[in-house]
Amino acid sequence: MLASSVPLSLLDLAIIGPGQTPRDAFASSVAMAQRAEALGYRRVWYAEHHNMGSIGSSATSVLVGHIASQTHKIRVGAGGVMLPNHAPLVIAEQFGTLEALHPGRIDLGLGRAPGTDPVTTRALRRDASSADTFPEDVLELQGYLTGATRVPGVNATPGRGANVPLYILGSSLFGARLAAQLGLPYAFASHFAPHALLDAVAIYRREFRPSAQLAAPHVIAGLTVIAADTKSHAEEQLRAVRRARVRLLLGKGRTFTDDEADALLESPEGAQLRQMMTYSAVGTPDDVQAYVAAFVDHARADELMVVHPAQTLEARLRSMELLSEGSTVKVNEAQAVSAKAGSL
Repeated sequence: MLASSVPLSLLDLAIIGPGQTPRDAFASSVAMAQRAEALGYRRVWYAEHHNMGSIGSSATSVLVGHIASQTHKIRVGAGGVMLPNHAPLVIAEQFGTLEALHPGRIDLGLGRAPGTDPVTTRALRRDASSADTFPEDVLELQGYLTGATRVPGVNATPGRGANVPLYILGSSLFGARLAAQLGLPYAFASHFAPHALLDAVAIYRREFRPSAQLAAPHVIAGLTVIAADTKSHAEEQLRAVRRARVRLLLGKGRTFTDDEADALLESPEGAQLRQMMTYSAVGTPDDVQAYVAAFVDHARADELMVVHPAQTLEARLRSMELLSEGSTVKVNEAQAVSAKAGSL
């Protein structure tokens, strides 16, 4: 049984696999969300990325709405919307609409990165300095959603008074300090940017100021999980995931064989890719649950945002099942507490 009783949540990028269409990816995302709901996961989030051929979650609010319509009780949200790519008013209207359609189930995680490369950033019509006003943009967005607009005469319809809960996403100390200052939950992207995890969590907990949304710090830590029935099968899946990341992030129009991808991973060029998966639970259910328990203590996490990156839907669903195996009661209890609290 999983030693920790922290809730499990799911991060899904709507992966478009080889030979698949976006429609295939979205069908897989529905299947994963429905399975997560049945297993007692607290929430499922979708991340905004652009110009990445294997990631289908670029129109994040549209996908959130679709998944919410195909599920019943699990919280559904953005993890996150890259706010400098958008006007705060537009995001307030989008998520206000989602909240009106699916009351009490919508989350809005916010990041300040572009979610893409510099060329695509320009194609998004994003100014290079947009990230500099991220704190002010978060407050403007919060004002629209609470009904206390910071722009005289401008209100979000839908959105005004929707009180969609906000979360600050980050992989550095900046986000930790901002989340603490605003009294918001903090989600650290340790599933791909592990280095600053401990310092960021320490700063967030030390500097946290209670707010109308949140009375005490709440840390969500990202974790990669590849659980399989045998250790050898899990390790085989891990190799496939690493090769896929080489092709996605280092491909640049090139085609790599498995041997070439493996060689790149062992090269200096592949060092960053290797460290991205520092926090990964890989193996049998016992292996994974032992790792998860240790990681929760290490990260001082109140909740885990789990990425199941196996290359097939069947393997991802099995990984989700094996992770929750033996801990369903605890996860469901945590979800019930969350539903009563309403703010998370």
